[in-house]
Amino acid sequence: MEERILYFDIVNGISGDMTIATLLDLGISKEVFLEEINKLNLGDEFNINIQEENEDGIVGTKVEVITKEVNAHRHLSDIYEIIDKSSLNEYVKENAKKIFMVIAEAEAKVHGTTIDKIHFHEVGAMDAVADIVGVCLAIYKLAPEQIIASPVHVGYGQIHCAHGILPIPAPATAHILQGIPIYGGRIEGELCTPTGAALLKHFAQSFGQMPMMAVEQTGYGMGMKDFTDANCLRAIIGNTVEGQEQTGCHGAVQEMDSIIELCCNLDDMTPEKIGFVTELLMEEGAFDVYTTNIQMKKNRPAVMLTCMCAKEDREKFLTLILKHTTTLGVREYTCKRYGLKREIREVETIYGTVRVKAASGYGVAKEKPEYEDMARIAKEKKISLAEIEKEVYKNLK
Repeated sequence: MEERILYFDIVNGISGDMTIATLLDLGISKEVFLEEINKLNLGDEFNINIQEENEDGIVGTKVEVITKEVNAHRHLSDIYEIIDKSSLNEYVKENAKKIFMVIAEAEAKVHGTTIDKIHFHEVGAMDAVADIVGVCLAIYKLAPEQIIASPVHVGYGQIHCAHGILPIPAPATAHILQGIPIYGGRIEGELCTPTGAALLKHFAQSFGQMPMMAVEQTGYGMGMKDFTDANCLRAIIGNTVEGQEQTGCHGAVQEMDSIIELCCNLDDMTPEKIGFVTELLMEEGAFDVYTTNIQMKKNRPAVMLTCMCAKEDREKFLTLILKHTTTLGVREYTCKRYGLKREIREVETIYGTVRVKAASGYGVAKEKPEYEDMARIAKEKKISLAEIEKEVYKNLK
């Protein structure tokens, strides 16, 4: 099934204004965007300047939110009140509040207090409210079915903020980025802001390389700071199909998708218990589950349990493995899976209908009768599997 994919390429960091800019550069009408964001109903509290910018030979969009206030400090309840009183649609309101909650939780954790007691500094200003609401509006307009991001370039060094001189990434930013792949790189300075980190934490469903996709549009959002490299964020939107046909070497047809392998070593479980776990994982929808005989330290014989599943089912199968085995940890691998194009068709025989799995690609064609159908007929007709199989292949066209 075709999916609309939005991919963020974060080679030089991410911030709120850069994210709005790159999404607008994907083709969203500036007039429509400004009309929608004015539904915050804040009068002349802020203005948004949108312009084309050329940086290091790259042409993109630059967004600047100009506000009247200086050094505004707000509590989360103040920000929620602004959002709730607006005439924005519910999608934008709910997502904007959830993003501010991500920031609030990080600030509370870092400062050792509760969410209701923290007050925002840089991210409490009106420009941050406009940034976050603006991104929610843009994503609502683009309507991607999946959002993916590259590992995040955060920069290195120190930053001056309301709490003094802090290391990069700043403590709140580092907390938000937990579980997200990041790297320091060679650019000195804060490349990823708390707002940028919170937007990724909320919207990005996975992180990694850009998936195979038919590109519809590429957008560049320019930042306010000057670095040794172009300060820009790139976003790419297009369509892809999970498991879609692709043309490989020599014109071969292949299917490609990404799956997760969860593995653990077991040296203190009986075969019956391992068998129970294997059957349970298959019943829960794993692509495949298998065991491998291994030898562990002190020459102990053991079994490695491997569960293959979809990315979106990772947490479910991880929980099942930890619950039903004696392991104390599980390893995870992301695998690209290539395969032949497959289809199921029915073949009529003198004994009844048998489903046949057909696969083709790479100049190869294979056909195999479904065992369950042949076993059922063999029992019903009191004949052998070999007789049914011979009849199926005779009737294949």
